[in-house]
Amino acid sequence: MQKVGPLVLLGILGFALLFALWPSGKAPQAQTGITLQDVQLTLYPARDPEAVWRFAAAEVRHDPVGSVTDLSGIAGGKRLLRQRDAAGQLTGAETLDATVQAPTLSINGQDDMVTPRAQIRLVKECADLALEGTPQTPVKIEQGYGFSAPRAVLDSPAVSGNIYDLRMDFQFNVEQASPQSNWGWDPDATETCRDGQRVPL
Repeated sequence: MQKVGPLVLLGILGFALLFALWPSGKAPQAQTGITLQDVQLTLYPARDPEAVWRFAAAEVRHDPVGSVTDLSGIAGGKRLLRQRDAAGQLTGAETLDATVQAPTLSINGQDDMVTPRAQIRLVKECADLALEGTPQTPVKIEQGYGFSAPRAVLDSPAVSGNIYDLRMDFQFNVEQASPQSNWGWDPDATETCRDGQRVPL
């Protein structure tokens, strides 16, 4: 067995410590996550089991550490409702409930979505909503509930106006609105909604 002198051993340890602490310079940093191009994304939210979301996105970035998925170049965003038979079993059929247009979307670990702004159409009500967020309070789509935004412009056959601090469920019920909002029923409406289409009265 070879013996190593104390001074030699001390020198080796000193060199190892110096090497470990030496700046790495341009050494590449470890990367986490994945980026995909031209993706068809389907989301089955656990908190809204009757719903399915589908998106086409030019790019999808997923960060497993933060549990966030970012979509950009979005097209064809929609929320569909899964149909059940009389026995309560899923039939495989789906009906279109809402469409979503947004420049970007971030989906968190609870499947909630945030975006700077969004155009949402509630098909059954023929209602169009232009939602605007702020850097501090973006537009939020909450699974199993609906959506919220600092400002919304609502246009539907019977109801229209500007709504601030909006919270609305997917059934078109306004749960919250600032007193500064200016919206309501139009007594002179000339259209109604029938099978997802606006038609004259």
